[in-house]
Amino acid sequence: MNSSNLIRPILKAIAEIKLSTVLRHLGAPLLGLAVFLMIWQFASQRIDTSLGTFPGPLEVVEQAGNLFDEHQAQRERGRIFLERQEERIAARLAEDPSWQPVRRSYTGSPTFIDQVGTSLFTVLAGFVLASLMAIPLGIVMGLSRFVHNAVNPIVQIFRPVSPLAWLPLVTLVVAAVYTSEDPMFSRSFVVSMFTVTLCCLWPTLINTAVGVTTVSPDLNNVSKVLRLSWFTHVRKIVLPSAIPMMFAGLRVSLGIAWMVLIAAEMLAQNPGLGKFVWDEFQNGSSQSLSRIMTAVIAIGLIGFVLDRVMLLVQRKVDWQAGAK
Repeated sequence: MNSSNLIRPILKAIAEIKLSTVLRHLGAPLLGLAVFLMIWQFASQRIDTSLGTFPGPLEVVEQAGNLFDEHQAQRERGRIFLERQEERIAARLAEDPSWQPVRRSYTGSPTFIDQVGTSLFTVLAGFVLASLMAIPLGIVMGLSRFVHNAVNPIVQIFRPVSPLAWLPLVTLVVAAVYTSEDPMFSRSFVVSMFTVTLCCLWPTLINTAVGVTTVSPDLNNVSKVLRLSWFTHVRKIVLPSAIPMMFAGLRVSLGIAWMVLIAAEMLAQNPGLGKFVWDEFQNGSSQSLSRIMTAVIAIGLIGFVLDRVMLLVQRKVDWQAGAK
């Protein structure tokens, strides 16, 4: 087939794209971003703090590169450490084949990228735990008026509680209960995870209950006519109808979980992004402001990506394809 025959339809399709559509979907966001960057750069040059001038976009980009270089350097040091360890073990075994080697892992300080990974693991663990509790309870609340009336006052009391109020209680409870001499997870991780769980389960719980109550009466009547069991009714009738509201709650919960995590890590000293920001604030070096601002941008971008991922999952399982 002639290549021109393939190119011609593509060029025709491009020509048919309206300029207004391009400007709306691409031009407007780029314009907004450009205006924001200009305002940021203009304002940063006029803000002097005890640590120096507030960092602008260029300083943040430069610092992001420095943090990535530090990560690469740390990984290289770890690789060299492990290679030398293997060389020493090989030399010792050559002298004494009966010797039992003890291999040690590299214990370098976590880098910025390592701390991003720790925060993501912590927030997802807390979010999944919250969802596993909120969705079943929300379904039961939606199906039973008695359960709803019994649980709703508790929800309304604890829903507004700040993570800063939960954190001391969670810390004390974890210290009293989580007493293993060889724990699978660090205590700071457990404290941060449960704090996230306690703060982010409410939107999913409430939205799931509301979604269940909005199931069409016709569908409920069909279920009664077919004499579906309770679990079959929930699986075939309730869940498909409640999914839009349920995912709306899940998206809100995930956003809350990500915000709560940063504060929890600051106080619990879990080695994630919250601890990175707190350590840089305490450090007070000339680069601290730009490193903190880099973390702020990273937190925002990761939160946006998490929301988009949740939206993609919703579109895969939700009959409402128009979710935005």
